[in-house]
Amino acid sequence: MNFFPKTDYTPIPAGTKAAFIGLGVMGSPMAAHLKAAGCEMTVYNRTTSKAKDWIETFGGKYASTPAEAAKDADIVFTCVGNDEDLRSVLLGENGAFAGMKKGAVLWDATTDSAEVAQEMYAKAKQLGLSFVDAPVSGGQAGAENGVLTVMCGGDEDVIERCTPIASAFACSVKRIGDSGSGQLAKMCNQICIAGILQGLSEAIAFGKTANLNMELVLEVIGKGAAGSWQMNGRGKSMIENQFNFGFAVDWMRKDLGIALSQARRSGASLPLTALVDQFYGDIQNMGGGRLDTSSLILRLNQKPKQ
Repeated sequence: MNFFPKTDYTPIPAGTKAAFIGLGVMGSPMAAHLKAAGCEMTVYNRTTSKAKDWIETFGGKYASTPAEAAKDADIVFTCVGNDEDLRSVLLGENGAFAGMKKGAVLWDATTDSAEVAQEMYAKAKQLGLSFVDAPVSGGQAGAENGVLTVMCGGDEDVIERCTPIASAFACSVKRIGDSGSGQLAKMCNQICIAGILQGLSEAIAFGKTANLNMELVLEVIGKGAAGSWQMNGRGKSMIENQFNFGFAVDWMRKDLGIALSQARRSGASLPLTALVDQFYGDIQNMGGGRLDTSSLILRLNQKPKQ
């Protein structure tokens, strides 16, 4: 894991105690930024060796259960895999809710469903706790550099109070609306990314068939109306068939599945999203499930290198 501490952390209250549950490629640097910003940190990870390695590098303490990690914490962060993973670390006698003190905040950075966010929000309220659904955008590089964008759903006063702490790993923390709204906004984010990457993939593949210098083409059109973060950040590496940038196809399919399920419930039409989701399924079948999302172009040229 790379970690690049910032020189301008937002001041947080002295003695703030935080816990972080889930030290994956996103959670590990996010927790490191919290520690660098001045939080007293306790971490938990399902694989204990990762938690031990983290404290050897950054300091703090590790816990053997989510409940133990959450004990005495003012704010508990989670960044796990999906709805069931979130339930598993929050509920039950060893879950974080069981260890949290009254008035503490559970800040969930997982990308999961709006339904589970609302479920956990209601459960937290019953226990005298607060819950914020706060998925992030910016990928592994954004987590490592502490410049993630955070979309929040939950109580306005809670989000406002916790924003200086979450800003340790973010460049923007915004409340979208009530519980579940953060997750719905993240679905919009992933829908946009999927469509942009498919268009970018087709443009690069098309340009190659016409024997164009695609690096030059992207340099030119990237300054015009076609420009995007994906074009400027991933275009060159897509041309060079480099796909090791952290956010895997497997994760994108999980996220798109959440969006498509929500669309079926709400009556929204997502024809392009459904199509691109199938295309990502093709990449998985080619053995590219752990490649990053820009590997979508491989459907149009060659199979991924193993």
